[in-house]
Amino acid sequence: MGRDAELIDTPDPAALRAEIVRRALPGVEDVVPGARTVLVRMSPGYAPDLRWAADWRPDEASLQAGRELTIPVHYDGPDLDDVAARAGVGTDDVVALHTGAVYTVAFTGFAPGFGYLTGLPDPLRVPRRSEPRTRVPAGAVGLAGEFTGVYPRPSPGGWQLIGHTEQTLWDATADPPAFLSPGDRVRFVPC
Repeated sequence: MGRDAELIDTPDPAALRAEIVRRALPGVEDVVPGARTVLVRMSPGYAPDLRWAADWRPDEASLQAGRELTIPVHYDGPDLDDVAARAGVGTDDVVALHTGAVYTVAFTGFAPGFGYLTGLPDPLRVPRRSEPRTRVPAGAVGLAGEFTGVYPRPSPGGWQLIGHTEQTLWDATADPPAFLSPGDRVRFVPC
């Protein structure tokens, strides 16, 4: 990738990020997980040996590195019925499936505070909408492919919306400003 950065392919970016951070390698300035990769940015002149990372697999400690968070959700989204029909279940079953899983924040992006959460049960893995909405409200809880997430602010979006939360996911005045961080474990609870 370059002298000051390395891109590592991995099946579990959040866990690898946690392990690199845990090892506190000299010269590592930032570790950024993506959907299938981890970008390690280093200080100029540093080149930590990261060859181990290509074959590394998570252990229990790295899988439990993040915080445990709960997000209350009103399951009243405009796509809830469509998601239920695609899954071949009732809307109550969609809620039970969504709230019955523990999710991991794999990475963040799209908008400040937007976390891509993995761990979605197979029946809820629905495609993005064929036509994105021009405006999705802040707090909308959605599904797209293997991910679930919450829109932190009003924005366009193409995810299937199954509910909403009042949980603030991005507050520029907070420290840190993002409620979710890679590696955090999240449970959704109905309210």
